[in-house]
Amino acid sequence: MENQRNIILAVVLTAAVLFGSQYLIEYFYPAPPPEATDATQADAVDSAASGVTPAPSADTGDILDAGTDTAAAPTVKPVTVDSALGTGQRVAIANPLVKGSINLVGGRIDDLTMTEHRETIDKGSDPVRLFGPEGTDAQYFAQFGWLGQGIDRPTSETVWSADGETLTPETPVTLSWTNATGQSFSIRYSIDENYLITATQSFTNSGNAPVTLQPISYVSRTSKTADVGTWIIRTGPIGVFDGAANFSWDYDDVSEAANKTAEPEGQVSWLGFSDIYWLSALIAGEGSEVEGRFVNTNGDLYRSDLLYEAQIVAPGATLETCTRLYAGAKNVELLDSYTEQGITLLDRAVDWGWFYWFEKPIFYLLKWLFDAVGNFGVAIILLVVIIRGLMFPIAQRQFASMAAMRAVQPKMKAIQEKYADDKTKMQQEVMKLYKEEKVNPLGGCLPIFLQIPIFFALYKVLLLTVEMRHQPFALWIKDLSAPDPLTPVNLFGLLPFEPVSFLAIGILPILLGITMWLQFKLNPAPTDPVQAQVFSIMPWVLMFVMAPFAAGLQLYWMVSNVLTIAQQKWFYSRHPALKEQMAKDAEEKARKKELEAAEK
Repeated sequence: MENQRNIILAVVLTAAVLFGSQYLIEYFYPAPPPEATDATQADAVDSAASGVTPAPSADTGDILDAGTDTAAAPTVKPVTVDSALGTGQRVAIANPLVKGSINLVGGRIDDLTMTEHRETIDKGSDPVRLFGPEGTDAQYFAQFGWLGQGIDRPTSETVWSADGETLTPETPVTLSWTNATGQSFSIRYSIDENYLITATQSFTNSGNAPVTLQPISYVSRTSKTADVGTWIIRTGPIGVFDGAANFSWDYDDVSEAANKTAEPEGQVSWLGFSDIYWLSALIAGEGSEVEGRFVNTNGDLYRSDLLYEAQIVAPGATLETCTRLYAGAKNVELLDSYTEQGITLLDRAVDWGWFYWFEKPIFYLLKWLFDAVGNFGVAIILLVVIIRGLMFPIAQRQFASMAAMRAVQPKMKAIQEKYADDKTKMQQEVMKLYKEEKVNPLGGCLPIFLQIPIFFALYKVLLLTVEMRHQPFALWIKDLSAPDPLTPVNLFGLLPFEPVSFLAIGILPILLGITMWLQFKLNPAPTDPVQAQVFSIMPWVLMFVMAPFAAGLQLYWMVSNVLTIAQQKWFYSRHPALKEQMAKDAEEKARKKELEAAEK
């Protein structure tokens, strides 16, 4: 087997890993079918959207207003975020990473922007908005409350009182409300230096009779602003149930489930909604019996519910529940630190897939290099140098195997000519030749097999991690997680049109094609004419294939090709006989072409 065949194998396997692994995973390990939740309870929660308090039921009684009911709610033209934030009383939220506010009407967190992340690479771009008020195109908020029977409890229309004006890491804020019978409710909000908000719900029964209450928290969002998932990156409803991350549901699955409600089995650790870079997750209190579900409340509106076990609160007693809300960027190191602090598998909110055990070390190595040099493009180049350095001894063996294969080519040709009519005998004689000459035809495959997981890991890192989002390299490369934007098709932007995606071949993909062509030219030429034709066009085909991929991935492959070319040059200097043999083969090939042309 020649080196060229190894490269073909590399391309095929790389494509299989990139485009087939998740499909195979889902094929052999399909998601469990949606299960219907209790219809009475789900319908009761949904019906509260109209603002009308439903009649108490045997199961839930009066409930928390939670979203929009299809039958009861009229179609309302969305309001702008600015106008929605300009009405009513609010408590500001501020820490190093987020800015926003809590709406005292309903006590909900419906205004959060991430100060470190911009919508585009433009420095003047607005910060990324995660949460937006109800009724806007950016609707996305978290609310905390209670289900209960025979008690006047707070709803989404309740106006709360606050004991502070700004929620910061140093200054928690408590919202309080007392009903007509003197029973008091409160929600104490606190926030850390990052994206974690803690909501401590408290109810004190100052009445003369016991009260049954069920604490609830939920996140409501519109799917209009949701990232579209793929078979490589899963987005949408997400959670950890019985100690396992569950990506089984998407928005369509929830809409098509019985009663438009999906209720995964198992004890809930956390649940919420995931985009490629952002996460909202309700984290259940430790030691609590909790159920979780996802509900399609109306059209493009969805909700993730965290339902605690109903409890009887005796006169004079207090019921307290603590729920945490992660609302922010899926920073890998931050999620890992929260996981180490006891939030079960919060780090799996980043959809690493089955190969997380390999992808995360590549990420941390790349992150360490970035911290050292301050540029992700340079970090990627250094990553290539490190990987090629570690693989140098293996590459030496690969080249030695290629040289040995080249040396036995004349004998192989003789065998092929002698047993042209007997393929079985030919194979036997070829294997005998390999054994006698101590040649391993697969000796050159190992470096390729090692490169495939590294390549795939970098692909996932560039695609998934918010740390790579909008990271520049140099010159025209302003975002390594996006394709190379500069293409000669429109004269590098001088012509006023955007070429279609399959023609928008940037400079990096072109350099990738050229370096691959040079690399193939340094390899021994295939003896099979079909193989030769395939290798003559493969660099240019891959140039088109790689054009839509992240510039960081293109940079990695191009630099890897350059180092491979340098390695091959050095190896040829150590094995002059191989280079001379290649020259002889090229001359012989040229003579054959001349003879064929003369015969015609």
